[in-house]
Parts: sequence; C-alpha cells; structure tokens
Amino acid sequence: MTAFDRAVYDVVRQIPPGQVASYGQVAALAGRWGAARAVGRALHRNPWPGVVPCHRVVFQNGALTSAFAFGGANIQRALLEAENVASTPDVRL
Repeated sequence: MTAFDRAVYDVVRQIPPGQVASYGQVAALAGRWGAARAVGRALHRNPWPGVVPCHRVVFQNGALTSAFAFGGANIQRALLEAENVASTPDVRL
C-alpha cells in the first residue's frame, strides 16, 4: 500500500453516510489534484470495504462506476440508497 493509497482511504473514511464525493475531490483532498484515476485504482484495491466506504465515491457527473469492486454498480446503488442518498443532479443513481 502506498502513502497515496493511505491518504485516499483516510479521506474516504471521512465522507459521512448519506453524502458522496467525486474521485477528483478525493484526489485533491489526498494531496494529488488531478489524480482521479489513481483514486479509482486505490479504491478498487480497498482492503477494508466495511471501514473505507468506497461506495460513497462517484464520478464528477454523479454517475456510478460499473467497475465497483464489491459487486458492481447495482451494489453501489443499493448501498447509497440504504443511506438515503437520493438521485439528484449531483448523483445519478
């Protein structure tokens, strides 16, 4: 695990239930503005899926990823809906 991975996991752990952040926002908060794809790779390797809520990270346009590592977009959608994340202009469930 790299220092960047640890920074990503720390940022994502701080996203409250019912809210989301974009890959780009997580990258910037982790200290590497513009590294959205690297955030995606780090989250795909998330060793603590119950602790690091990677389902709360979405694309900049609010779309979900078909590559969600823990069951695909349908699981990500279900996890977000369970937290009462509504389909809004910012989140396209």
